[in-house]
Amino acid sequence: LLLGDMYYTGKGVLQDYAKAVEWFQKAANQGNSVAQRGMGMMYYEGEGVRQDYAKAAEWYEKSANQDDSDAQLLLGAMYYLGEGVRQNNETAKEWFGKSCDNGDQNGCDGYRMLN
Repeated sequence: LLLGDMYYTGKGVLQDYAKAVEWFQKAANQGNSVAQRGMGMMYYEGEGVRQDYAKAAEWYEKSANQDDSDAQLLLGAMYYLGEGVRQNNETAKEWFGKSCDNGDQNGCDGYRMLN
Protein backbone atom coordinates (compact mmCIF):
# COMPACT_ATOMS: atom_id res chain seq x y z
CA LEU A 1 0.00 0.00 0.00
CA LEU A 2 2.73 2.47 0.93
CA LEU A 3 4.64 1.82 -2.29
CA GLY A 4 1.42 2.31 -4.25
CA ASP A 5 0.87 5.64 -2.52
CA MET A 6 4.45 6.69 -3.24
CA TYR A 7 4.05 5.92 -6.95
CA TYR A 8 0.66 7.63 -7.00
CA THR A 9 1.93 10.86 -5.43
CA GLY A 10 5.48 10.77 -6.79
CA LYS A 11 6.98 11.13 -3.31
CA GLY A 12 10.43 9.53 -3.24
CA VAL A 13 9.96 7.96 -6.69
CA LEU A 14 8.91 9.11 -10.13
CA GLN A 15 5.13 9.29 -10.32
CA ASP A 16 3.84 6.23 -12.14
CA TYR A 17 0.13 5.41 -12.01
CA ALA A 18 0.62 1.96 -13.53
CA LYS A 19 3.05 1.01 -10.75
CA ALA A 20 0.68 2.53 -8.20
CA VAL A 21 -2.07 0.25 -9.51
CA GLU A 22 0.29 -2.73 -9.29
CA TRP A 23 1.03 -2.10 -5.62
CA PHE A 24 -2.52 -1.11 -4.68
CA GLN A 25 -3.73 -4.32 -6.36
CA LYS A 26 -1.42 -6.48 -4.23
CA ALA A 27 -2.63 -4.92 -0.99
CA ALA A 28 -6.27 -4.82 -2.15
CA ASN A 29 -6.21 -8.53 -2.97
CA GLN A 30 -5.05 -9.16 0.60
CA GLY A 31 -8.14 -7.35 1.88
CA ASN A 32 -6.67 -3.93 2.67
CA SER A 33 -9.65 -1.55 2.58
CA VAL A 34 -7.55 1.56 1.88
CA ALA A 35 -5.92 -0.16 -1.09
CA GLN A 36 -9.33 -1.34 -2.29
CA ARG A 37 -10.56 2.26 -2.17
CA GLY A 38 -7.37 3.26 -4.01
CA MET A 39 -8.14 0.74 -6.74
CA GLY A 40 -11.62 2.18 -7.00
CA MET A 41 -10.17 5.64 -7.36
CA MET A 42 -7.75 4.51 -10.06
CA TYR A 43 -10.56 2.94 -12.10
CA TYR A 44 -12.85 5.91 -11.50
CA GLU A 45 -10.25 8.41 -12.69
CA GLY A 46 -8.66 6.18 -15.33
CA GLU A 47 -5.20 6.56 -13.81
CA GLY A 48 -2.91 3.66 -14.62
CA VAL A 49 -5.87 1.68 -15.95
CA ARG A 50 -8.63 2.22 -18.49
CA GLN A 51 -11.43 4.21 -16.86
CA ASP A 52 -14.17 1.82 -15.77
CA TYR A 53 -16.91 3.04 -13.44
CA ALA A 54 -18.28 -0.48 -12.91
CA LYS A 55 -14.89 -1.73 -11.68
CA ALA A 56 -14.53 1.40 -9.56
CA ALA A 57 -17.86 0.62 -7.90
CA GLU A 58 -16.80 -3.00 -7.29
CA TRP A 59 -13.62 -1.90 -5.53
CA TYR A 60 -15.38 0.83 -3.57
CA GLU A 61 -17.93 -1.72 -2.39
CA LYS A 62 -15.22 -4.08 -1.12
CA SER A 63 -13.75 -1.24 0.89
CA ALA A 64 -17.15 0.11 1.96
CA ASN A 65 -18.11 -3.30 3.33
CA GLN A 66 -15.13 -2.97 5.67
CA ASP A 67 -16.58 0.29 7.06
CA ASP A 68 -14.32 2.65 5.10
CA SER A 69 -16.37 5.85 5.35
CA ASP A 70 -14.70 7.43 2.30
CA ALA A 71 -15.52 4.40 0.14
CA GLN A 72 -19.08 4.38 1.50
CA LEU A 73 -19.44 8.04 0.51
CA LEU A 74 -17.98 7.46 -2.95
CA LEU A 75 -20.16 4.42 -3.54
CA GLY A 76 -23.21 6.37 -2.42
CA ALA A 77 -22.34 9.07 -4.94
CA MET A 78 -22.01 6.49 -7.70
CA TYR A 79 -25.47 5.13 -6.93
CA TYR A 80 -26.86 8.66 -6.75
CA LEU A 81 -25.36 9.55 -10.14
CA GLY A 82 -25.77 6.13 -11.76
CA GLU A 83 -22.08 5.83 -12.58
CA GLY A 84 -21.07 2.19 -13.10
CA VAL A 85 -24.19 1.03 -11.30
CA ARG A 86 -27.92 1.40 -11.90
CA GLN A 87 -29.01 4.75 -10.47
CA ASN A 88 -30.76 4.09 -7.17
CA ASN A 89 -31.46 6.80 -4.59
CA GLU A 90 -32.41 4.30 -1.88
CA THR A 91 -29.08 2.48 -2.19
CA ALA A 92 -27.27 5.82 -2.36
CA LYS A 93 -29.02 6.87 0.84
CA GLU A 94 -28.00 3.62 2.56
CA TRP A 95 -24.32 4.14 1.69
CA PHE A 96 -24.44 7.83 2.63
CA GLY A 97 -26.00 6.81 5.95
CA LYS A 98 -23.26 4.27 6.63
CA SER A 99 -20.63 6.88 5.79
CA CYS A 100 -22.35 9.32 8.16
CA ASP A 101 -22.49 6.66 10.90
CA ASN A 102 -18.72 6.28 10.46
CA GLY A 103 -18.14 9.99 11.02
CA ASP A 104 -18.08 11.47 7.51
CA GLN A 105 -19.96 14.79 7.42
CA ASN A 106 -20.32 14.59 3.64
CA GLY A 107 -22.08 11.27 4.09
CA CYS A 108 -24.47 12.95 6.55
CA ASP A 109 -25.11 15.72 4.04
CA GLY A 110 -25.84 13.20 1.27
CA TYR A 111 -28.18 11.27 3.54
CA ARG A 112 -30.09 14.43 4.50
CA MET A 113 -30.32 15.48 0.85
CA LEU A 114 -32.03 12.17 -0.03
CA ASN A 115 -34.24 12.06 3.05
